Amino acid sequence: MVGLLHDIDYQKYPEEHLRHARQMLQEAGFDEAFIHAVESHGWGLCTDVEPKCTMEKVLFTVDELTGFITACAYVRPSRSVLDLEVKSVRKKWGSAAFAAGVRRDVIEKGASLLGLPLDEVIGKTILALRTVAPEIGLQGIFANA
Repeated sequence: MVGLLHDIDYQKYPEEHLRHARQMLQEAGFDEAFIHAVESHGWGLCTDVEPKCTMEKVLFTVDELTGFITACAYVRPSRSVLDLEVKSVRKKWGSAAFAAGVRRDVIEKGASLLGLPLDEVIGKTILALRTVAPEIGLQGIFANA
């Protein structure tokens, strides 16, 4: 549920992301632990709420990483995550011009918080995205296969 609602205020307040989330979630009846989880995904970017539990650390990390992986998939001939490998993502990692809006430092910090090598986090995220590729438009040329 946190994953679905973590950007609850973004559409209405894109320049004030997470400044309105607490109130919106409180009014909807969510508890403090849930609100902390939502706020912590913006740690160091737009909040000072640090991710504490594993789920919060994962969300903090993959919020940026899924965008980067999506960009990597879209520039492939297949336009898909289904055949995307970690090494392909890592090739794009060092190019500051590629997916320039993605904060690689946040992803690296998140991997460190999780105590996992960056390549492992990338690999696990690719595998997770594959499970929902049709629903999120990352099936590419494999859509009709």
